[in-house]
Amino acid sequence: MAGTAGTPGTPRVLRAMNDRAALDLLLAHGPLSRTRIGKLTGLSKPTASQLLARLEAAGLVLVTGTSEGRPGPSAQLYAVNPRAAYAAGLDVTPQRIRAAVADITGRTIGEYELPTPGRRPAQPVVRLVTDALDGAVKAAGLTRAEVRRLVIATPGAFDPGTGRLRYASHLPGWHSPALLEELAAALPMPVEYENDVNLVAVAEQRLGAARGHQDFVLLWNEEGMGAALVLGGRLHRGWTGGAGEVGFLPVPGAPLVRQVTRANSGGYQELAGSQAVPALARELGVPDVPQGPHPEVAAALLARAADHASGPYRALLETYATRLATGLASLVSVLDPELVVLSGGALTAGGEVLRALVRAELEELAAARPTLVVGEVRDHPVLRGALEAALATTRDEVFDTSR
Repeated sequence: MAGTAGTPGTPRVLRAMNDRAALDLLLAHGPLSRTRIGKLTGLSKPTASQLLARLEAAGLVLVTGTSEGRPGPSAQLYAVNPRAAYAAGLDVTPQRIRAAVADITGRTIGEYELPTPGRRPAQPVVRLVTDALDGAVKAAGLTRAEVRRLVIATPGAFDPGTGRLRYASHLPGWHSPALLEELAAALPMPVEYENDVNLVAVAEQRLGAARGHQDFVLLWNEEGMGAALVLGGRLHRGWTGGAGEVGFLPVPGAPLVRQVTRANSGGYQELAGSQAVPALARELGVPDVPQGPHPEVAAALLARAADHASGPYRALLETYATRLATGLASLVSVLDPELVVLSGGALTAGGEVLRALVRAELEELAAARPTLVVGEVRDHPVLRGALEAALATTRDEVFDTSR
């Protein structure tokens, strides 16, 4: 493998680069023979054999079997050792904390959900976090000390200047200025904090619709509306962590909301948030509008509308698409992204029908013409993004054989 510009070409550094390249290939492709690894990395057979022996001795790879029809040592298959390290993620909402543990290959091996109903937590936040984490750790058959890193996803963002959670007044108990220090003292592993929508973008970039894209916007609509901005391959968080809080965006068609942080809402949220869908459906004459939590109701209505796509259902899709495009037009006009990903139950439920309507409206309202796609990570995308973020740093640490 060729070295990068400015990297000293010492044998140790070159070996570490080759080791990491091989480990990444094993993660991407699954079990591979030493011959295949040699071809993919450009290494000779002896060098590939030495590399695999080195990684096996370090506990990073193991032999998983042999190629079918090719018995013998030359056909041994190697894979990343899933027990080399573990990482965890937490998805925090006002209603519950969902926790998961993954091994270093990315496979989820333990999950746990802790309900947290009510306006005020019955227990301190630190206790809720540790209980949720311990539930997932126990389900994985591990101890807390075996988890190398934890990423916690919350609405809003922790202000890097003050350490306090902003833009999430609806998350009770999480606004103490001492919270991060208390969590650091209670947990034995490094802890990172990230906005929940940003982590959905991480999941889509690593596993879903944004793979291979360096500039994209992800629009999310569940309990609230938010966006993640990925520019030059990196998340753009803003000065206080509030980049992408588009629910507060003033938009045509909605009254101005003043004191938005107190209201925990804004024009775009009022116009196109999931809570607006049931009222819009009733206004347009959609029959049998269900009752219940608005994200689930919105998703059910939009899925039903996409299946029928005529009469009041068509009107619901078209009107809602216009509302979505109204806010998106501001984002794409400023950022000119390559790609826009629609994610969250209230957006993915409308599927291709809603996506096509939003695209048509966006082409009328904005000069930029990004590709518009529906998100592909549907199974707990916030939690999946938290795991992916935790695994990325964990792999950098564990796979570094230069030390």
